[in-house]
Amino acid sequence: MATERLQFHQMGLDDRLLKALADLGWSQPTLIQEKAIPLALEGKDLLARARTGSGKTAAYAVPIIQRILASKQSVREQDVRALILVPTKELGQQVQTMMRQLTAYCSRDVRVADISGKADVSAQRPVLMEKPDVVVGTPSRVLAHLNARNLTLRASLETLVADEADLLFSFGFEDDLKSLLCHLPKIYQSVLMSATLSDDVQALKELLLHNPVTLKLQGSQLPDCSQLQQFSIRCEEEDKFLLIYTLLKLRLVRGKTLVFVGAVERCYRLKLFLEQFSIPACVLNSELPVRSRSHIITQFNQGFYDYIIATDERGLADPGAAPNPAGRGKKKSKKAGQAKAKEYSVSRGVDFQNVANVINFDFPATVESYIHRVGRTARADNPGTALSFVAHTETALLSEVEETLTGDNAESALKPYQFKMETIEGLRYRCRDAMRSVTKQAVREARLKEIKHELLNSEKLKTYFEDNPRDLQLLRHDRDLHPAVIKPHLKNIPEYLIPEALRDVVDPLSNKRRRRGPNQKPKPHGVAKSSLKGKNPLRSFRYTKRERNKKPSHSL
Repeated sequence: MATERLQFHQMGLDDRLLKALADLGWSQPTLIQEKAIPLALEGKDLLARARTGSGKTAAYAVPIIQRILASKQSVREQDVRALILVPTKELGQQVQTMMRQLTAYCSRDVRVADISGKADVSAQRPVLMEKPDVVVGTPSRVLAHLNARNLTLRASLETLVADEADLLFSFGFEDDLKSLLCHLPKIYQSVLMSATLSDDVQALKELLLHNPVTLKLQGSQLPDCSQLQQFSIRCEEEDKFLLIYTLLKLRLVRGKTLVFVGAVERCYRLKLFLEQFSIPACVLNSELPVRSRSHIITQFNQGFYDYIIATDERGLADPGAAPNPAGRGKKKSKKAGQAKAKEYSVSRGVDFQNVANVINFDFPATVESYIHRVGRTARADNPGTALSFVAHTETALLSEVEETLTGDNAESALKPYQFKMETIEGLRYRCRDAMRSVTKQAVREARLKEIKHELLNSEKLKTYFEDNPRDLQLLRHDRDLHPAVIKPHLKNIPEYLIPEALRDVVDPLSNKRRRRGPNQKPKPHGVAKSSLKGKNPLRSFRYTKRERNKKPSHSL
C-alpha cells in the first residue's frame, strides 16, 4: 500500500506562507520538498542531492521563512538570520525572486537582500545596514562585505545554505568559503543542496555540516525515459553543421531549444552559419554584459526566441582560444577556468523555462556537464528531448556518460538517433557554401560587434528602459550580425532538395508545415507537440512506399 504524501498544510506552516504557495500553483510538495522541509524545521543539518528542476530552492527557502516568521512572534531585534551562498549572480537573482514570491504576504516581516550583483560594495552598504533577515550572495561578495564590516553574522546567523554546492569549490570559492567561516557563530544550521555528490561536495560537507541527514532522493540524476528522451548520433564536424541546418530549417525540432557548444568562438561560428539560412538565434556567454544576459533569458522564457546557442562552464576557461571540436587538447590552467567560471555558467544556475529540447552540438567534457546541460529540459513534470552529436574522438566521453546513467537507471541510457544522412546529401553543397562564408575573420568581427552592441544595450537597459519598461520588449538580441557574406539563394530550400519522405510535410518556401485541405486525410507522420507529456518534440516521419521496401521506418 502506497504511503500518502505529506502536504504543505500538514507541515505546520504559517498561513501567509501557505497562501503564497497556493498562488504559485503548488498543490503538493515535490519529493525533495516533502522530505527536506520537515527536517529543516527541526533544525537538522541537511545534505540533499536532487536533480535539477526538482524544487531544491523552495526546499530550503520555505523552512527559512517559517522559522523567521515564528521567531518574530516574540519581540526580537532585527538582524540577519539566514545566509544563502550561490555560485553565480544569475542564481542569486533567481533565489531572491523565489524568496520574494514566497514572502508575498509577509514581506514586511521577512526582508531579503541579494548582494551577488556587480554593484560596488559601498553601493550595497545601505541595504545591509538595514539588516535584512535573509542575505543572498556569492562567497566572494559576502566575504568582501564582512571584511568591510557592512555585514555582521557572528551574533545573529541561524541558517547557512550552500546552493549548487558542487559548484562552489569548482568555481574557485574554496579559499573564500574557508575565510568566511571565521565570521560565523559556533552554532548554526547548515543546508547543502546539490545536483551531484562530487568530491567537492564531500569536502564542503566536512567543512560546514555537523551530523547531517543525507537525502539522496532520485535514483537517477535525470528524469526517466517517459519524461526525458535522450538520443546520440555519431557525426563529424561537417555532418554536425549539415544535421543542425536540416533539423532547424525543416522544423524537425519543435519548441524552445538550447544548443550547447564547447567554446565562445563556436557560438558565433554556429550563429553566422545559421544566419546564412535565415535562421535567427541568440548567443549567450560570459563575454556579454550581465544585464543583456538576463534580458536574453527573460525574453527566451517569454517566447521571443526559439533558439539560444550557449557555452557551459568548461568552454569559458579561455574565451580567446581557438575552438577544438575534434579533441579536447591541452587542459586549461585551473586558475583560468575558475576565473571565468566564477563569472558565469549557462548550463548551471540559469533558470530557463519550458525548454523542449537540448542539443549538444559539441559533446560535454564531463558527466556532470552533460547532466546539467540536459537538466535544462524536462523540468518539473514537463517532457523534453536531448540530442547529442558525437565525433569519433568523443566516443569515450559518450561511453562514460552512458555508463553513469545506466548505473542509475537502465532506462536512462542514450538511444541511437536513427537518421539516414544520405537522405539529406542533396543539402550538403549548401552547407559547404555557408561554412566557407564563415571565416575566422568573420567570427572575430561578429564577436566584437556583438559585444559592442550588447554593451550599448546594457546601458540602455540601465537608464532609458527603467523609465520605459514597455519599450524593453522591443530590444531584441537575435538580429543578424552579417559580417559574413550572405547568399540569398540559401534562404529557402528548393522542393527537389527536400527528402522525398518530407515533401508533403514541409513547405519549401515558408519552411512550415503544410495545412491539410478539407478533403485530405490526416498524415501519419505529423509533428508531436512538445507541450504534450510523453511526446517526443523531434518530428517523426515514414519512408515512401519505395523506400519502405528497402528499410524499416525510423524516427528523425
